[in-house]
Amino acid sequence: MLDMLDLIQTRRDLHQIPEIGLEEVKTQAYLLNVIEKLTAGKDFVQIRTWRTGILVYLQGSQPERTIGWRTDIDGLPILEQTGLAFASQHPDRMHACGHDFHMTIALGSLERALENQPKNNLLFLFQPAEENEAGGMLMYEDGAFGDWLPDQFYGLHVRPDLKVGQIATNTHTLFAGTCEVKIRFKGKGGHAAFPHQANDALVAASYFVTQVQSVVSRNVDPIEGAVVTFGVFQAGTTNNVIADTAFLHGTIRALTHSMSLLVQKRVKAIAEGVAAAFDMDVEVELKQGGYLPVENNPELAQELMTFFDEKEGIELIDIEPAMTGEDFGYLLSKVPGVMFWLGIDSPYALHHPQMSPKEEALAIGVEAVSSFLAKKAAE
Repeated sequence: MLDMLDLIQTRRDLHQIPEIGLEEVKTQAYLLNVIEKLTAGKDFVQIRTWRTGILVYLQGSQPERTIGWRTDIDGLPILEQTGLAFASQHPDRMHACGHDFHMTIALGSLERALENQPKNNLLFLFQPAEENEAGGMLMYEDGAFGDWLPDQFYGLHVRPDLKVGQIATNTHTLFAGTCEVKIRFKGKGGHAAFPHQANDALVAASYFVTQVQSVVSRNVDPIEGAVVTFGVFQAGTTNNVIADTAFLHGTIRALTHSMSLLVQKRVKAIAEGVAAAFDMDVEVELKQGGYLPVENNPELAQELMTFFDEKEGIELIDIEPAMTGEDFGYLLSKVPGVMFWLGIDSPYALHHPQMSPKEEALAIGVEAVSSFLAKKAAE
């Protein structure tokens, strides 16, 4: 069994080698090395790889179903500013979303599961590209699971504003679905002194930014909610030249797929309307892919919540949905299952360059996950 020191060292090793989705070559090699050592001599275990992902299958002794545990393995394009002795060794890359914790907890839980052959089949999925390319969807659509596709799927995500020892989930939607938006207005450049001879893309895009705010305030049910945020606005080259193009990059978030589609439709319509009003062209790219809402199966979620509510050392919280996104929503649209939050008590939010979880949460996570999977595997 991995002891506390091993868990911490494993997490620190992984923290130093963050890689962008589908580029997790060093991460995959590290994981495979650990997994091969853990599974040595276990004839009920099979291992497959898919690009930079890994699937570890434990054949049950009397299987009636397959229980899946999923962890993500990629990092983010962020310059780490934690000052930790084990900070990222990769320039402009960081495990700022806690995937180093996720992987370590999965490895610790795998080792526990390997102590005895389970009754039911268990699948441990080490999934790439959660942050950028919806790796879960890519694996599913490529047939990576084959006959190992679970009957139930589970996973966790660390949460900085929860204390160590707290676990939070619900029996409905936990995370929002997300859609990446790219919009490019195409006008006509010119000299600032002769605006009548040009067609200012910067002005048109500015009108769009203000008008698009009406989508949430006037098209979205206030009880349901949604988010439309543009974090990038790029136009122009200097002070006395009228911009011929303007580029906007943003995100749409909603708690149901139908609401996401409605918001996408309205954002596109407003962009096209503004472009028509300014007599210019516009390109609108909406990329939702596999980032569907994370919808917990009500019955399985209630079972999981009851289990953790009765477990010593864990404080269970029935929590409201969050507008954060997670590509596990795609797999949960295909396989019933549950995701939950694990408290890590950090003053900095996910994706912050100083995000640093408390490592005491590792052992708690392994105990929680491994004991739950042991229960499911024995049923």
